[in-house]
Amino acid sequence: MSLINKEIQEFTVQAYYMDSFQTVSKEDILGKWSIFFFYPADFTFVCPTELEDLAGKYGEFQEAGCEVYSVSCDTHFVHKAWHDASERIRKIGYPMLADPTHALARDFDVLIETEGVAERGTFIVNPEGKIAAYEISDGNVGRNADELLRKLRACQFVYEHDDEVCPAKWQPGEETLKPSLDLVGML
Repeated sequence: MSLINKEIQEFTVQAYYMDSFQTVSKEDILGKWSIFFFYPADFTFVCPTELEDLAGKYGEFQEAGCEVYSVSCDTHFVHKAWHDASERIRKIGYPMLADPTHALARDFDVLIETEGVAERGTFIVNPEGKIAAYEISDGNVGRNADELLRKLRACQFVYEHDDEVCPAKWQPGEETLKPSLDLVGML
């Protein structure tokens, strides 16, 4: 079953953000674009490489009007400890959401019940709180922040231009397509 256009449920979680503990809720994400970047666990192997990559692009996500939320089933205390212990994780400027009750992981359908951790899932959520795009990767395969940023920008473009679509590898400013009978079989 597809999660496209699924509205995410109400939630309230703790986060480690800007050297403090904060509360983040669904209300905080409405009205802007959001990335929910689920990863299996703190103090692991592939996860810090992905989170560091995302941290390097965080400014560009913010410029695009998007907040990034990394999410694991660890507590906000564990997020702080990892931040304090790891040079890579100290680079993170976005909120690290804690999901020890698995509420978010279940809502986004990425919880591995037998292990109590989340799949490596990436979700682009529109300003209405609905999933616009998502990708689930094997736990052993890291993701790419450049491609995620490209997908975000494409989602934003088609959200604002519902009569146009973005072809493969589309970048802002490049040509889009206007679906019509005239295009059928011409591409």
